[in-house]
Amino acid sequence: MSASEPVTELDPRYSSPDAAPGAWADARRLLTDAELYWLSTVRPDGRPHVTPLIGVWSQGALHFCTGAEERKARNLAANDEVVLTTGTNSWSDGFDVVVEGRAERVTDGDRLAGLAQEWETKYGPVWHFDVADGAFVGSLGNRAEVFAVSPRTVFGFGKGDPFTQTRWRFV
Repeated sequence: MSASEPVTELDPRYSSPDAAPGAWADARRLLTDAELYWLSTVRPDGRPHVTPLIGVWSQGALHFCTGAEERKARNLAANDEVVLTTGTNSWSDGFDVVVEGRAERVTDGDRLAGLAQEWETKYGPVWHFDVADGAFVGSLGNRAEVFAVSPRTVFGFGKGDPFTQTRWRFV
């Protein structure tokens, strides 16, 4: 997992003159509370792939799950570098977050059980998972591999007055 408190930098080139760096606590809260994230992976032939998904922020990492035969899982088998984004679709207000890191498979049964509970707490009983053989198992017996993305770099884009671009580096 990454360090708990990152190095924070404001990029003045893309920020209002009176802007201050965004607070990591605000970005972490957005990552925790967001209902939807966008995952960007790279296909083996180099073409990008982007898909919306749900996830949970836990233990300093953003977690998502996918079936082993889905495009994103096949992409991760060849290249585990990812970008996850969340925020608002507005230009003049809100806050967007971009997480860069490596997707690492989670297979520990105790950790998966805790994550399954977090999924259900956040999204309700329709997202109930059991845990077996290092994966989530849905009500129809479908298996989902779970991945954790510990951030290497996170960008925060404050929109409105003032505009801000903050970078948090985990060293």
